[in-house]
Amino acid sequence: MFWLSTSTVVRLRDQLRAAARRGAVAAAEPSGSPAGPALLETEYGPLLEAMYLMMSADGEISTEEREVLSGALRNLSGGAVDGELTERMLELATKRADEDGRAARLERVVAALAPDRARAEVAFVLAAAIAFADDAIADEENETLDAIAEGLGIDESRADELLDAVEKDLGSPQA
Repeated sequence: MFWLSTSTVVRLRDQLRAAARRGAVAAAEPSGSPAGPALLETEYGPLLEAMYLMMSADGEISTEEREVLSGALRNLSGGAVDGELTERMLELATKRADEDGRAARLERVVAALAPDRARAEVAFVLAAAIAFADDAIADEENETLDAIAEGLGIDESRADELLDAVEKDLGSPQA
């Protein structure tokens, strides 16, 4: 079982919250060719749903968790996933979890992310950032992160590598 207590994830969390607050894009520039909402939901839906399952694991969704999720989607999509689309996708994730159950949704999300190693690892790191969003990691959040990592085939050693890489990136000067 993972028990994260690293400044790396806290720094990532803070960066994503700041991006959400200012509506800025730190990781990518918009592509110039607008994608339709359905394509964006297909592309970013599993990542959003993994973050949603993490932030709702303890039964409470904080403002800080929502900010981290919003900032992550803005950065990942180059600004294409805006607040309105994020809210629509969150409503869909909530509905799916209510109808299918959290465990079934987690299995589906993991199955959607697992074939693409890079997306799987991004999902894990973002789930960790969500877990730290409100400065307290509930047991349910830790169990959810563990289930995500296990389902995606990310062992503790790889998890440490991913978080170390994030910390190194966060420590690099921004261009």
